[in-house]
Amino acid sequence: MKIGFIGAGNMATAIIGGLLGAEVNPADIFVFDMDAAKLESFRAKGISVQPDSPSVTKNCDIIVLAVKPQNYSEVLAEIASSADLTKTFVSIAAGITIDFVRRGLSLNCPVVRVMPNTPLLVGKGATALCFSDGVGEEVKEVVTSMFSSTGVTRVFTEDKMDAIISVNGSSPAYFYLFAKAMADYAESVGIDRQNAMDLICAAMEGSAEMLRTSGDDPDTLIKKVSSKGGTTIEALNVFYENNLENTIKEAMAACTKRAGELAAEA
Repeated sequence: MKIGFIGAGNMATAIIGGLLGAEVNPADIFVFDMDAAKLESFRAKGISVQPDSPSVTKNCDIIVLAVKPQNYSEVLAEIASSADLTKTFVSIAAGITIDFVRRGLSLNCPVVRVMPNTPLLVGKGATALCFSDGVGEEVKEVVTSMFSSTGVTRVFTEDKMDAIISVNGSSPAYFYLFAKAMADYAESVGIDRQNAMDLICAAMEGSAEMLRTSGDDPDTLIKKVSSKGGTTIEALNVFYENNLENTIKEAMAACTKRAGELAAEA
């Protein structure tokens, strides 16, 4: 299958990198971006650089719409005359629904709604997928492999796709903020920032692996780290007193609400 990308930003670059790593023929990958400078690195790899978005649509079986939500209406209008029912459109923008894509194209075409995250850039992504009716099994396999080559994938119904953004799409920023706060504290008490960050990153990676493979749930793992009267419980008590868990839930709810607003603004 020919796979096209309209937009060549970080996310498209990560997905294309995964395809190349999976030994997809570069000539079967098509790309267009308004910024011509972005396209030169793709051209050098043998990828089919196109002069405009309708050309990508005409030449490809699967078209990834890798543009910002605010640009979706414009892009869909540009490519509508090149779209048909044999083509599958992949939306990777927050808040953009299957129905939004179909209305923009005036076509009841197959659509895949996807929410990836930026760790795809280092092969450690987490991607949520939602398939509309009409998406064939072969296309499902191809689209899933596009993202599984750079991380974990899970399939959801569309009613969960706004909320899942807070779980995987936006969540790397939560962890970065937590790591920054820890490093700031370490530096304030005279610990070298980079040394602290190395330990923080290792602790985050190790904790993720414990969650994944230990068989214990988060509450059990917390208990195993914190002894009565010890140091960890003192830190946890501050988090509990300041309602950290509720703050996180409120932040995730705000993220979900904003996802719903983006489609209305597109």
